[in-house]
Amino acid sequence: MQTPTTVASVPAPRVVAVVQARTGSTRLPGKVLLPLAGRPVLDWVVRAARTATGVDQVVVATSTAAGDDAVAAAAARLGVDVVRGSELDVLDRFVQARAATHADAVVRLTADCPLLDPALITQVVAAWRATPDLDYVATTLVRTLPRGLDVELVSGRGLALADANAREHHRVHVTSWLYDEPGRCRALGLVVSPDAHDLRVTLDTPQDAELLRALVTALGDRPPAWRDLVAALRAAPELTALNAGVVQKRLHEG
Repeated sequence: MQTPTTVASVPAPRVVAVVQARTGSTRLPGKVLLPLAGRPVLDWVVRAARTATGVDQVVVATSTAAGDDAVAAAAARLGVDVVRGSELDVLDRFVQARAATHADAVVRLTADCPLLDPALITQVVAAWRATPDLDYVATTLVRTLPRGLDVELVSGRGLALADANAREHHRVHVTSWLYDEPGRCRALGLVVSPDAHDLRVTLDTPQDAELLRALVTALGDRPPAWRDLVAALRAAPELTALNAGVVQKRLHEG
């Protein structure tokens, strides 16, 4: 009798969401710990990452600066692991997080984007899992979503490529070296319609905070679907006017 052949199962690639967070913002210090509907902004981002399908673990990456002890404590309260490193070399924090969690790919989320849609995170992760030879999958290659709904996934290979080549402001922005010039990596962008890239729901100024508080009052204490968020803003131009004058920093400005 022939003995059946045992086929070893191949473990699924491991995807870890890394939330970068620090208190040292120049325009709105401590913004990631500001309360929004009774919970710190950081809590909103971690909740969205945990709600997404396909994410195996969530990690907060903060700096070793004394001011970020509060960020580490907030992450510990939420029950997520913390990686700490250079305040300015954010890319190195992601390299550390990948090594500590044995991730095959990391999802980059920023703690100043409290209204992240878990469905967008799910879609970005699913696209990479379907084609794991991609180095970079993002909602930002061609912006059609409001600023503040940014989701980026970088494979282990892509992160190593960036770490080996990125200098100066590219190390602050983690992924920017990869997409700054076409052809540096194998990339895929998620584009939605209708275009809503003119809207802004990130948190960087007091005006942004005012808009976010108003939106949460309208939408409730939950991660909103991006379509609901866009519809709410289109229906209330007085809300978009709150932060319409805010100018986004350019890449080289840090």
